[in-house]
Amino acid sequence: MTEELRREITPYGFRFGAALVERCMEVSRGAVVITVKTPKCSLDLYVTKTGKVRVFMGGMEVLTTK
Repeated sequence: MTEELRREITPYGFRFGAALVERCMEVSRGAVVITVKTPKCSLDLYVTKTGKVRVFMGGMEVLTTK
């Protein structure tokens, strides 16, 4: 790979290559929402204070297995 990856600190997160990772909000009881955006896709990560993660894509929850 001869091309440099784009790296940048933003006001709410960072850009690394095609990915933009940003903190969005803190919701009830210490849970937080983080987004990961690319030119082709966007994911919302809902993380509880105990560490449970729920993944949303296009406004719909993506079921994950453990």
